[in-house]
Amino acid sequence: MQAHKEALADMQCKDKFLIQSVVAPSGTANKDITAEMFNRKDDKIVNEVKLRVVYIPANPPSPVPEGDEEGSPRTSSVEDDNRTTSLPEAVTRLLDKSNGKSSSSEAKSMISKITEERASAIQQNKKLQEELELLKRQTGKTRAGGTMFVVLVSLLLGILVGYFIYRA
Repeated sequence: MQAHKEALADMQCKDKFLIQSVVAPSGTANKDITAEMFNRKDDKIVNEVKLRVVYIPANPPSPVPEGDEEGSPRTSSVEDDNRTTSLPEAVTRLLDKSNGKSSSSEAKSMISKITEERASAIQQNKKLQEELELLKRQTGKTRAGGTMFVVLVSLLLGILVGYFIYRA
């Protein structure tokens, strides 16, 4: 079967595939599979499934810009007049420009909420970093002790083998 040279206008395709499956003895390798295994003679059960090709148009691109890749630090910042500032500072500057409209109390509460969330995130980040350092130190001690043990055991075995060879 060959691919179509150009996409179909009505997105309808009449291509179909026949998938056959048969139970093979255990331990059968790929090279042992032959066309004879799919013959219906010898009371073999051959399962058949027909698959029909369906074209699905691609979804339009998302209007929401995707963020950076996972694992990279994300910063909440706003670019204003070619200056990058943090989000709370930008909101405060916007409030100053609006000269105290009715939404200023809502904006101030939002600023305090964002500031609190940022502080808690920083605190949690520090706590996790300390925990990570503690775990690194603990695993380092375990590795050093285990390595020293292996060296001592192999040294002892070497001495014993040498002693028995020299004695014999």
